[in-house]
Amino acid sequence: MSGLFLEDLSVGQSAELTRTVAEADVVAFADVSGDHNPVHLDEAFAATTPFKTRIAHGMLSGAYISALIAGKLPGPGAIYLSQNLVFKRPVKLGDEVTVTVTITAIDEAKARVTLATVCTVGGKTVVDGEAVIMASRKAA
Repeated sequence: MSGLFLEDLSVGQSAELTRTVAEADVVAFADVSGDHNPVHLDEAFAATTPFKTRIAHGMLSGAYISALIAGKLPGPGAIYLSQNLVFKRPVKLGDEVTVTVTITAIDEAKARVTLATVCTVGGKTVVDGEAVIMASRKAA
């Protein structure tokens, strides 16, 4: 399985995916990450927070970004070098999260690609950030 090569990429190119946050996803993420904060898992506790209900782990949205980069743009073979994230709004169970990555810069000499990374729910940004990845080159 192969993704796009550096030579196939251009500034402005983008990809998108949508995921609905399910109860099982939040529980599995808590188990895999070890983050058992009750704001994610305990409805009674979450009701006492400013959110008034359980929210998904912020890094679950980060994982959705990773899935889009690894699966579509540039796809299999991409190597993550960095990712920054700004969490703007909570993501609740049942929310449909739309993830968009857009190429903003390409460093051909280093085979590095910079992508704007955005997650939205209902048209509102919930996570904003930037990723830098290393893309594979075509064989000479």
